[in-house]
Amino acid sequence: MNLPADAPFVARPATGLAAGALAVGVHALFLLLLVAGVSWQTQHPEPVMVDLWDALPQRSRPEPAPAAEPTPPPQEPEKPPQPVKVEPPPRPPVKEAPPPRPPDIALEKKKAEAQKLKQLKAMQAADEKALADAARAEAETMKKLREKELAEQKKRELLRQMEEDELMQRMVEEDAAQEVRVAKVAEARAAAGRRQAELAGMVGEYRNQISAKVRGNTRLPENLQGNPEVRCLVRLLPTGEVQSVKITRSSGNPAYDDAVVRAIQKSSPLPLPAERDARAAFVPELSFVHRPKE
Repeated sequence: MNLPADAPFVARPATGLAAGALAVGVHALFLLLLVAGVSWQTQHPEPVMVDLWDALPQRSRPEPAPAAEPTPPPQEPEKPPQPVKVEPPPRPPVKEAPPPRPPDIALEKKKAEAQKLKQLKAMQAADEKALADAARAEAETMKKLREKELAEQKKRELLRQMEEDELMQRMVEEDAAQEVRVAKVAEARAAAGRRQAELAGMVGEYRNQISAKVRGNTRLPENLQGNPEVRCLVRLLPTGEVQSVKITRSSGNPAYDDAVVRAIQKSSPLPLPAERDARAAFVPELSFVHRPKE
């Protein structure tokens, strides 16, 4: 502290050295606390400027008022001066952490490029995965379509094979049936042939019997010459009885014709076969041919 030049010199009391020593100790303690606080902080605070004095400045005393005119009271014994209590300066407030420094543009650019590249790679991987999934789905769909087409083709082939087998079986059956029919027809024809032959033989046999019976009853005329033929239509009953005789072709000899008619009537009943089919050749009409020499 600076004093004015015209201030009167005042002697420092005897206890000034003790006060100065105490002030120095307080400052030293404050300095240690300040150093410890600064080193404890995570962020280095701004430097604090401290003025250190070697000695306390002299304190100026007020100029004594002029003595009063009346007699001063008796002076009390002078008391020793009280030591000056020096309070430590207040602790500087802890400053907030300074704002972060602006990032490095190049580093941020590299980080941005790296992030962008990572995103591009992720997008590319997602696209590749989507393409792979789409390709796999398409392949699966094509596989199912091929399997379905193969199944349908096998089904068609099986149906065609079944149809061919069925057609072949039908043809075989038809051939077998045709063969059976042909065999039956042949057998029927053979049987019919045998039957016709049998009937023909039976009819011929009974014709011969009828001719022999009529010939035995015929009285030929005396003037008959050669072997004349006369044809007659004879109506017969199923019992063989003669109903009527009609000449369909004359021999040219009326006497011979009449003799044959009388012989037929005399031969009634004519012999007839018991077989109905054979009898049908005689009943109801019989075409009878007679020759005298046969």
